[in-house]
Amino acid sequence: MTDSVTQTVPERTITAHSRTTAKQRLEDLPAPRGLPLLGNLHQLDPKQLHAQLEAWGQELGSSFTFKLGPKRILVTSNVEIALSALKNRPGHFRRLSTIEPVTKEMGMNGVFSVEGEAWRPQRDLVMRALAPQQLESFFPTLQFISERLLRRWQRSANAGTDTDVLQDLTRFTVDATATLVFGKDVNTLEAGEDAIQRHLGAIFPILSYRVNAPLPYWRYFKLPKDYQLDRSLKAVRGFVEEMIAHARERMRRAPAEKPHNLLEAMLALRDEPNSGFSDDDVYANICTLLLAGEDTTAHSLAWAMHILAGKPELQSQLHRAARNVLGDARVPMRFADTAKLGLFEGVAFEAMRMRTVAPLIFLEANKTTELAGIEIPAGTAVFVLTRPASLDDNNYRDAKAFTPERWVGHRDGTREGHNTKAFLHFGAGPRFCPGRYLASLEMKMVLATLSRNFSVDYAEDPETTQEVFAFAMMPSRLRLRLSAIA
Repeated sequence: MTDSVTQTVPERTITAHSRTTAKQRLEDLPAPRGLPLLGNLHQLDPKQLHAQLEAWGQELGSSFTFKLGPKRILVTSNVEIALSALKNRPGHFRRLSTIEPVTKEMGMNGVFSVEGEAWRPQRDLVMRALAPQQLESFFPTLQFISERLLRRWQRSANAGTDTDVLQDLTRFTVDATATLVFGKDVNTLEAGEDAIQRHLGAIFPILSYRVNAPLPYWRYFKLPKDYQLDRSLKAVRGFVEEMIAHARERMRRAPAEKPHNLLEAMLALRDEPNSGFSDDDVYANICTLLLAGEDTTAHSLAWAMHILAGKPELQSQLHRAARNVLGDARVPMRFADTAKLGLFEGVAFEAMRMRTVAPLIFLEANKTTELAGIEIPAGTAVFVLTRPASLDDNNYRDAKAFTPERWVGHRDGTREGHNTKAFLHFGAGPRFCPGRYLASLEMKMVLATLSRNFSVDYAEDPETTQEVFAFAMMPSRLRLRLSAIA
């Protein structure tokens, strides 16, 4: 758990709109006991940051502070406070100010991290490309990639071998995202070498570490992991630049045709007079989509499969549901069928609710502001804990139970009086995740394919699968055993 705790004020319920007789300073909020100079730095493991903050929240309440050296940070799981901060972007709040410099150094300052006036045009472009109505044209490709995943799992089931599920799912999402972005089939699911997947996987953990590092040592000297990051960044950049060259050539040969993929749409915008969109912006957003599309969806699916492995009765229910929709088909064959897979979307959303891959949202106050009677000075870091509200019975009936039906027909969880605002997996406000609908489609495809064709069981003690925080929250490892079913 933690060291001893300093409780400076009694815990009480607060909302973003409650009236208080006097403002509270950050110093007035409860805080864990720390050390002079270091604050609470010695108590934090970057790979378990979310777990430590959640543990402190259980002791201290929904809003508290801790210190990194002399800097005091506000942590909140209060839904109304979180929503008020998230919706007041980019005016009152921004992402943590350490994020953009780090992504700039990596050449990846895209729609996720960019701030100020540069954000909106990038956001608009990505939103258009990932809009729900665009996904139908992408469905045949996603179906094809799902069939590859099916064959991969069939080989494992026929051989009776354990399956590295996280690796399989990461390959699936890399293939899907690369095809959407580039119109190129990289086929990591069947290739013997998964270099791009490996290099992409090396970037997120270092990005997470650098964003939260107390000192930017890598700007003065480098450790072996920093040289490895440089190699991975170089490999990814080479891959993306090759794709850009191919796209440029196709656009040169057929200038009158509409863009065939997201990369071509970005390049077309880049070439418009006074677009304000540079070559670096194109590269940064392509990398952002590759990274976000790979990690978050793959990890959410992995957690869903980890949970399903311990629920054979639910697996049987899902198999029947898949047979009802797919019939003799082994994967969803028509885009219209995906609208009938609500129970599988419910499985995905329940997994995200209980094992969210986004347990922390890092914000910073642009100006001195007030939330729920708490005065937040300009420059204060605000860490939003997203999971506690999702596991609160006040927000979800029987919140500790894995109940996919609670989402069926109600994507936002409105059924039976659930608090729709408590689900913050995709964020909220102007910077709501633009890839939500693509992620949902991919997860329905995978879970329906899994349930139609296989039962799944743990290949090792499930306790060996631990939560690891590296900008997204992922399983430390996940080996499962698949068995084919008719």
